[in-house]
Order: sequence, then structure tokens, then C-alpha cells
Amino acid sequence: MATTLLDITREHCPMTFVKTKIALAKLNEGDILEVLLSEGEPLENVPRNAVDQGFQVLGVEHVEGTTHKVIIRK
Repeated sequence: MATTLLDITREHCPMTFVKTKIALAKLNEGDILEVLLSEGEPLENVPRNAVDQGFQVLGVEHVEGTTHKVIIRK
């Protein structure tokens, strides 16, 4: 099981989930993707869209300032 980090803090919707989905597609089943993103739309949409696509959101953590980390298992 591998863990990959994706930083999309400078991206805006809808590119936030597009980049997340591309990164997830490259992972093997059971691998973890840690997504760094900004609060607001990305923080609301990325976890919800991941669940809608059949992925498991393991957690959402505040990192610092407006940056959060969403942990997704493929």
C-alpha cells in the first residue's frame, strides 16, 4: 500500500477534483492519496465528489492557515 501526496492549494474548482481524480486513477486499489487543498469550495467538493465516485474518505485534517488535508483511499 502506497501513499501519494497531491498539492492542489493553488487550484480552483472544478480543477481541484479533476486533478484529484487523475491522481486517484494512477493509484492501485487500497493506496492512499493525501490531498492538500484550500478551505471553501475545494474543501467542500473534493471529499464529497470522492465519495460519490466510490472512494473512501479516511479523514480531513487542518494543516495550517486555510490549508487542509483530505485523506482518500482508492
